[in-house]
Amino acid sequence: MSEPFQPGNAGYGRLTRFLGDTPGRTIVKLAVLSLIVGIIMSALNFTPIELWYALRDFFRWLYDLGYEAFARIGIYFVWGAMVVVPIFLLMRILNLGRR
Repeated sequence: MSEPFQPGNAGYGRLTRFLGDTPGRTIVKLAVLSLIVGIIMSALNFTPIELWYALRDFFRWLYDLGYEAFARIGIYFVWGAMVVVPIFLLMRILNLGRR
């Protein structure tokens, strides 16, 4: 379903719909926003690579924390099973003789 030809919008139908505005206005908005963000980051003495490293380290810490918790749960499970399973089997064996 193509849009009808409009002289002021020649070839920009899909692109304008994707960008939410005309390409020229979108470029100007992105340039202004980039300048503002750059000034704020400079004032905070923060660079984009530091942001990338901070995000990477955060997700690595979250990943390590999650698997460390699973490892602890696994260890607790094994320790508990080392006590519970033999007692369970012993109780079953002793009950087998009473039936």
